Amino acid sequence: MLKGTEGIARAREIYQDRFQMGKELKAEGKTIVGYLCFYAPVEVMSALDIIPFKIFGSMKERSTKADRFLPRAFCPIIRSVLSLSLSGKYDFLDGMVMVHTCDAMERTSRIWESVASPPYVHYMDMPTKIDKMHQEALREEIDDFRKTLESFAGKELQPQKLRKAIETHNQQRHLVRRLYGHTKSAPPLISGKEIMEIIGAVSCLPVEEGNELLRKVITEVEERKKSPEKGFARILVWGSVLEAPVLIEMIENAEANVVIDDTCTGTRGYFTDINLNKNPLDALAYYCLVDLKCPRTFKEAPNNDVRKDYQADLEARFGYLKDFTREWKVDGVILQSVKYCDCHGFEVPQVKDYFDNLKIPSLYLEHDFTEQGLRALKTRVEAFLEMIRGELY
Repeated sequence: MLKGTEGIARAREIYQDRFQMGKELKAEGKTIVGYLCFYAPVEVMSALDIIPFKIFGSMKERSTKADRFLPRAFCPIIRSVLSLSLSGKYDFLDGMVMVHTCDAMERTSRIWESVASPPYVHYMDMPTKIDKMHQEALREEIDDFRKTLESFAGKELQPQKLRKAIETHNQQRHLVRRLYGHTKSAPPLISGKEIMEIIGAVSCLPVEEGNELLRKVITEVEERKKSPEKGFARILVWGSVLEAPVLIEMIENAEANVVIDDTCTGTRGYFTDINLNKNPLDALAYYCLVDLKCPRTFKEAPNNDVRKDYQADLEARFGYLKDFTREWKVDGVILQSVKYCDCHGFEVPQVKDYFDNLKIPSLYLEHDFTEQGLRALKTRVEAFLEMIRGELY
């Protein structure tokens, strides 16, 4: 069970030493399976009494141990994760679920299996289109995952337990959305940095304990007498994984508020529920392929065999971002991506066009997944925020 009484303080403690939390769960006799990407069906793991543990890299540690297996011109997040594994930081894991969300992930999954040799490894292929045929293909992949996990756990997955697990994870999604709801006020009742730490903590806990922590956090936030930060601008951060809050702190230290994000370590895994009215495996496939928002999935407007409509495609792909900007009253957007991330890098021109159409200024930053690399961008962030200040006042 969770220790201590303070929600936000406890979340920060877990976030700052997630390896220790993994060791504590292992010492309690828990079975822990790691996953790198939110496409992994965590509900199946929870239903078999396995703890899904979100794997992060580290912006603080050099990934030199990965040099034997991966080139330097390679996703720095994946390099960091492999290096941490080879250093023994993830030795508490009983297994890993790897999903083909990008070529770097696919290549590293084979290396991880060979050199780290965890007791259980499962690799899931992911379609890139969202039509019915590809949903059925993904359903088969998830069913295959269920079978291998049943064999590893030594028990059969009961349909009612899977439904219950989906319901519990949906409760967590609802709680996270409720947490983000407290950034809609002016000024927000909770900072972007705090939200990042809380979600990072929740993603390495058993789902029920994560929900308990979120309820404590929300109670604390709702009892606050004043905002932790009062900024002149409201910022949306878009892009790839942020393992440490360096960029968020940089923005908030420059007197702006990060009120919403569209990142792998933020809203993307929490802003849509899984439909419990469907067959559970069908619902999981639809959720992963259609509902989750990620650049690696191809979405376009129906064209009925006529000339393509670029603006309609942008709306089909990024319409949810317009909702974000309106509901959270966004003044500007910071787009960020790590080097060599083709998924996010190739998406930048289109998403920037979309924000231009909404008349919302944006700044694109590329970094090398190190704290020093992000801090080197401080002047650009401050100049962008000063431009917004000039437009607002």
